[in-house]
Amino acid sequence: MALRTLSGKHADPRKGRGAGVNPEGRFEQVEREAYDDGWQDGIEEEPVALKTVVTDECAKSIISRNDSPDIPFTQSINPYQGCEHGCIYCYARPSHAYRNLSPGIDFETRIFAKVNAAELLRKELSKPGYQCALIALGANTDPYQPAERSRGITRGILEVCAEFNQPVGIVTKNALVERDIDILAAMAKKGLAEVFVSVTTLDHELARRMEPRCTAPARRLQAVRALAEASIPAGVMVAPIVPFLNDHEIEAIVEAAAAHGAQRAAYILMRLPYEVKTLFRDWLERHYPLKAAHVMSRVQAMRGGRDNDPEFGSRMRGAGEFADLLKQRFNVACKKAGLNQARRGEGSQRDTTQFRVPGVAKQGSLF
Repeated sequence: MALRTLSGKHADPRKGRGAGVNPEGRFEQVEREAYDDGWQDGIEEEPVALKTVVTDECAKSIISRNDSPDIPFTQSINPYQGCEHGCIYCYARPSHAYRNLSPGIDFETRIFAKVNAAELLRKELSKPGYQCALIALGANTDPYQPAERSRGITRGILEVCAEFNQPVGIVTKNALVERDIDILAAMAKKGLAEVFVSVTTLDHELARRMEPRCTAPARRLQAVRALAEASIPAGVMVAPIVPFLNDHEIEAIVEAAAAHGAQRAAYILMRLPYEVKTLFRDWLERHYPLKAAHVMSRVQAMRGGRDNDPEFGSRMRGAGEFADLLKQRFNVACKKAGLNQARRGEGSQRDTTQFRVPGVAKQGSLF
């Protein structure tokens, strides 16, 4: 796979961006390579800042459905394609290849906003054959990435969900979720909303390198507290866990989550599908060259000797001795912190019995 460097003969990571290379998507028929013609030898140019371009578009459909046995939801909405947060490990990066764009820098700088999302959702929920089930926001790209501040697409989706009593679950790395506490708190009173904030690390330097445009870790924990104080069921995703980079923080993150009011916690082992493995290896060699071999060796030990394991059942947690140890550590940490104590079904924010189409009487009602 060819790597399109940003300039010159070496990868040129820009400030505030996760990826340092722009690999061709796997569907491209033409590959490009940077070529040094010698004209720039001895000339040090200041890297040009890469701007984010957000393109508004009208989507044709809005609810994505899946039947994956290891995902706790069947419906999801992605208000945006691409994500400015720039998390180097993001498993959604390969989706940009379907647009003939790179899963590298393009994924972080070429964002597509589904401006008609709320309108489409209202139509979808109003269909006679719609079967109510929780809708997940943030399954692929973050619903509260920077573009949401001006676009407000996620808020529009929540307004429609509140109108229909449609249950939602949110995963985000951005404290902007606090903006929508008014809607989420009202929904939570009916058992219709829950929010997970992803906290990958408590180390601000690691976070700055690994997920450069996300809210700082301490600020994310403050968002958890704000949600909890508003009686919105809040949890923390310790995800992804990367061997030798943040795996030693599991207990500290879980403890901090509990201290800030989280009720639940979950974790996911880093996944490296398709082009992501190339991007992550490049990032690792640039930022942590002395750890790179150790990190990838441990990853492969939990992935059956490969960089990535796509199999259901093991893709989220890994397999083998080291994966089992991570699971045990996480469960012990949660038990010690008092998280995940509710029995299955207790306090679930997936009540589908209240769903209704505004203005339409429930079946069996005369009025």
